[in-house]
Amino acid sequence: MTAYNILISSVGGQGGITLARALSTAAMGMGLNVRVGESLGMAQRGGSVRSHVRLGDDVHGALIPEGKADVVISLEPAEALRVVKYLSGGTKVIVNSSPVLPISVLLNETSYPEIADIEELLRKVAGKVYTIGALDLAVEAGTSRSLNVVMLGAYMALGEPVLSIEAVKEALKETLPPRYLEMNMRAFEMGMEEMRKKLSP
Repeated sequence: MTAYNILISSVGGQGGITLARALSTAAMGMGLNVRVGESLGMAQRGGSVRSHVRLGDDVHGALIPEGKADVVISLEPAEALRVVKYLSGGTKVIVNSSPVLPISVLLNETSYPEIADIEELLRKVAGKVYTIGALDLAVEAGTSRSLNVVMLGAYMALGEPVLSIEAVKEALKETLPPRYLEMNMRAFEMGMEEMRKKLSP
């Protein structure tokens, strides 16, 4: 494998950095060359967070070049639009359908785009766009904080020939607190099952 790029877009508090850590830990466990980069915009206050996970023999820089993302995992719908410059016709995008409304929207100073409009815009640029109700699944699994793990499960169900499910599960055991592991494993399986439903003919 020469280069494979995963971009995670989120807002502070959604676990985007933890998701990147799980992916990179899984890759290292498989002996892959890994580079991870992050860009934070007041992350602790709900600002934009971008985590770049780059795998492969020809990967040297930590940040994904524009138009070179193989997969985008967006934990917040509008944040997927903020990273559109990284997309190409071959990019697969997985979007959590539950928005985190910014203060400007809550104060009625601006409006939040419809999810259908976000999907339409993404489909004009990306190869495939999948929308997942990850927040509802996370709550069903035991906690809303498992949203990022639901999205990880959805990504793994795509069947990308890079990381093994076993390596990712081992990485979750390494990166998550033991007391939350059971519900997170449940969230992971639920994310996989939801994506498999979308992929089935």
